[in-house]
Amino acid sequence: MAKFILLYRGPATPMEDFTPEQSEQMGQAWGAWMGKVGAAMTDGGAPFAGRAAVQADGAAADASDLNGYSVVEAANLDEAKALCDGHPFLSDGSAKFAIEVYELAPIEM
Repeated sequence: MAKFILLYRGPATPMEDFTPEQSEQMGQAWGAWMGKVGAAMTDGGAPFAGRAAVQADGAAADASDLNGYSVVEAANLDEAKALCDGHPFLSDGSAKFAIEVYELAPIEM
């Protein structure tokens, strides 16, 4: 099995802007999705907080709109993408949000 990182991209609402009810609903949705993924979930990940972008020449750059990550195991890229089915980050049905899926290459030392 290979490991894949799921990177959450889009204009997500900051956690502190959620009402307690919205936080509860979102927590339940994430719990349901993680339960569905089951043993394939190797790292539930975390939302991103503060951010910055650093360039080699010292010029200022805007950080991307990545908002968090999870790590899953799957046999291939198609199976890893299939694990995104029902993901709460995509629940509004708009094209404003996306999950980027990357295979993590093993490092041989």
